[in-house]
Amino acid sequence: MTDLILHEYAPSGNCYKIRLTAAHLGIALARLGYDILAGETRTPSFLATVNPDGRIPVLQIGDRFLPESNAACFYLADGSPLIPADRFARADMLRWMFFEQYNHEPNIATLRFWLAFVGEDALSDMQKAQIPGKRAAGDAALALMDEQLARTPFLVGDTLTLADIALYAYTHVAGEGGFDLAAYPAVTAWLARIAAMPGHIGILD
Repeated sequence: MTDLILHEYAPSGNCYKIRLTAAHLGIALARLGYDILAGETRTPSFLATVNPDGRIPVLQIGDRFLPESNAACFYLADGSPLIPADRFARADMLRWMFFEQYNHEPNIATLRFWLAFVGEDALSDMQKAQIPGKRAAGDAALALMDEQLARTPFLVGDTLTLADIALYAYTHVAGEGGFDLAAYPAVTAWLARIAAMPGHIGILD
């Protein structure tokens, strides 16, 4: 595979999911870190050469740049067992990955960032007013996952797919955003199942 560089902020779940995908596949990634709290992804150089959207992660593939974490995971895993061969299962995997970015990440990841990295006292009044709604929406996302995982060991049946990696990234640190994972026993068991798998790495590894 072409030389790969991950432009990242290590504690970010979106960056972690790319490293975790690569770890499960035995793919080597070079890593280039940025301090998002210091605005290092908003500099003219970053915007001109890495991502005009000013966000990370970005997977650099040779001289090409691929933003969006789930797209980068898909690029790495294309042709591997992490993407189901069955047409419906493959679409179901994508369903969970879209769910992660639309229902899960905007609530669970945002509260983690606000509370664990920014600090509640530093939030704007508008951000503080959004906390109850984001907590309710995050709990609804966890409840939906719990219902599925009470029926199947992984989100798309019996084997690990990108759906699990995408949702593991921010779910396993949801407690940092004030979510009580003990309320979701099937999710808790799933987290332990993934963490015990060969090739697994932690978010700060």
